[in-house]
Parts: sequence; C-alpha cells; structure tokens
Amino acid sequence: MSEPRASQRPAHFLAALLAGAGIMHFARPKQFDALVPKELPGDRRTWTYASGVAELTVAAGIALPRTRRLGGLAAALLFVGVFPGNVKMALDCQRRGRPARDRAVAWLRLPMQWPLVNWALTVRDRA
Repeated sequence: MSEPRASQRPAHFLAALLAGAGIMHFARPKQFDALVPKELPGDRRTWTYASGVAELTVAAGIALPRTRRLGGLAAALLFVGVFPGNVKMALDCQRRGRPARDRAVAWLRLPMQWPLVNWALTVRDRA
C-alpha cells in the first residue's frame, strides 16, 4: 500500500530544496567557493562542484521512494557536514565588516541547520 500523497510532501520539498541548492553550486559557484575552508586540500572549485553533486545525489535519493530512507539519512549527514562552512561564512562576514544585514543572515543560518537535520531525519523515518 502506498503512503498518502500529503505525507510525501515533506520529502518532495526537501528533495526540491537540495536539488535547487545543488544546481546553484554550478550556476553560481563563486559564492560557494568562499565557504570552503582553506584547510581542505585541493582546489576550492572542485569542492564546490563535489558538494553540488552530493546535494543533487541526495535530492535524487529522497525523491525516489525506494531510496528515500537512505536519502533522508544522507541529507541529515550532509547538513551536519556543511555546518563548518556556514560557521566560516558567518565569521568571514564579521571579520570583513560586511553590512549588518549580511552578518545577521550569516549568523541566523547557523541555528537553521538543526531544523534541516530534523526534517531530513523525519523524512527518513517516514520512508
């Protein structure tokens, strides 16, 4: 028996969010390059593209009912994995004296990661 259509919406929305973010890694890579910590080996653009591929792959995993459970777990891990990049972005905004609005947005992104992790785990648990 298939699950009710309404209960699939959180998974579909999460897949769309991740797909959109993944596409943006290729459409506007420069903004993502700045999030890559210097300590990571190799070229920043390579990391940007690799993370875009990861987001697109996870989106596909969530979109497909057969792989949704694994996709939800992968999304949660991805959101935890990108957290250091978001911290770096907030610190960079602060250090560079960016406008108050930019600094506020950067800092407010940090606590938003945890509802995203929860959302991904809920998708996993409902798969």
